[in-house]
Amino acid sequence: MKQVKKENLPTKMCSVCNRPFTWRKKWEKNWQDVKYCSDKCRGNNKGGETQGLAFVQRVL
Repeated sequence: MKQVKKENLPTKMCSVCNRPFTWRKKWEKNWQDVKYCSDKCRGNNKGGETQGLAFVQRVL
């Protein structure tokens, strides 16, 4: 099995907090469906996927 360096792993932006997160082994089979960086963000997604943008706008 070929080893991949951490800096070469794919990344995505969390749809709730808009922070980048990297690929994990447990997401190997469904990486294209992963939207949230953590269980906390998945639980906080009551306003839909645009909630993260509203949060960023409030902070700025």
